[in-house]
Amino acid sequence: MPNVEHPAYPAADLLHLEGLVPCRESQVSSLLSLFGERQQFSFPSIFIYGHTSSGKTYVMKTLLTTLQLPHVFVNCMEYFTSRLLLEEILTQLQSCPSGTEQTSPVRCDTLNDFVRLFKQALASQELQDQTLYIVLDRAEQLREMEPNILPAFLRLQELTDRNVTVILLSEIVWELFRPNIGCFEPFTMYFPDYSIGHLQKILSQNHPPEYSADFYAAYINILLGVFYMVCRDLKELRHLAALNFAKYCEPVVRGEANERDTRKLWKNIEPHLKKAMQTVYLREISSSQWERLQHDGGEPGQLKGLSAHTHVELPYYSKFLLIAAYLASYNPVRTDKRFFLKHHGKIRKTNFMKKHEKTSNHLLGPKPFPLDRLLAILYSIVDNRVAPTANIFSQITSLVTLQLLSMVGQNDQLDGPRYKCTVSLDFIRAIARTVNFDIIKYLYDFL
Repeated sequence: MPNVEHPAYPAADLLHLEGLVPCRESQVSSLLSLFGERQQFSFPSIFIYGHTSSGKTYVMKTLLTTLQLPHVFVNCMEYFTSRLLLEEILTQLQSCPSGTEQTSPVRCDTLNDFVRLFKQALASQELQDQTLYIVLDRAEQLREMEPNILPAFLRLQELTDRNVTVILLSEIVWELFRPNIGCFEPFTMYFPDYSIGHLQKILSQNHPPEYSADFYAAYINILLGVFYMVCRDLKELRHLAALNFAKYCEPVVRGEANERDTRKLWKNIEPHLKKAMQTVYLREISSSQWERLQHDGGEPGQLKGLSAHTHVELPYYSKFLLIAAYLASYNPVRTDKRFFLKHHGKIRKTNFMKKHEKTSNHLLGPKPFPLDRLLAILYSIVDNRVAPTANIFSQITSLVTLQLLSMVGQNDQLDGPRYKCTVSLDFIRAIARTVNFDIIKYLYDFL
């Protein structure tokens, strides 16, 4: 017996919809009860909330598309101002319900213009006899817009005197939306997190055709047993399942085990799942890199230049500032002439090496350096001329804030601030590669 039923919609469409939204049948039934029949006035506004990856966006898109209900779907993160949001709704409305692309731009500066143009669009598209659904995804962005936008959407049915329902999708509760002056209260609906049984059912539907459903379900059971306590995001779990399934199948492919030999399959996949635990959510490496590491039997950190911090995005000159700071921290002061002066003459390393300097500077740790030395090295390693503007000094402050540099001493010192570089050699080599700078040639320890 189907779990989703409604007399206003064909049973075949509802059965197809039920197969597309597993484990969300109760929420779909509640939404259909609120929607009613196509020509009936529905609730003016519906607020749906729940944690990320709980199926809010997918269920709404699938429900409206499968039942062919006229709708407009807008992501408030993409259209982050009120003008962009209102114009996008009107643009999509011009192509609803035919689904054709609308090329003519729509200009809408105020909410009054939106109400007027909205009525005209409904009349031209002949949508007066059925409910139009406006879905605003990532609706928490509405709080950053003008204070009249959210109350207007909540009672848009009253303002336009048309059969329209506004659906807000958000990850936060309604109490954080409600204005201090009060507003029309929407119908709230909660999408709970998927349980482990729900995740097992949903992920098991994606089994490859060359393997049996029971074999893939056993793999998903192992995967959830490892990751469920640290990750309940359906998208991330689906990504992990696709990424590690080839390794799980290796004993079967090589003929060392059959699909029912669970113990051998578990012993083969266990160490690789433990490695994957280190990179949940991080995306430090791509899927192809991860597959190559699994094939070679390496560790995630063995990839060239890879560490937990090598993917920090820095401006162009900030990278050179960090390189200059590293050179100033790990090179003796008197070696600056050797590395950064063009006509320094022939100088041997043994001529200026003292007995106590035989120990590697990288073992002794970074040494503090003054600001003027940092800028002098920067001007030497950057090809084009760099003016000592406020932008350069602000980037130094940003590097200190990011804890890539640390300030030594107090700001009120008469001789100026002194800094130390706190990053590792692997980190600075990865940064230097992004700007095609061979830092090893400029390090005293590697002469």
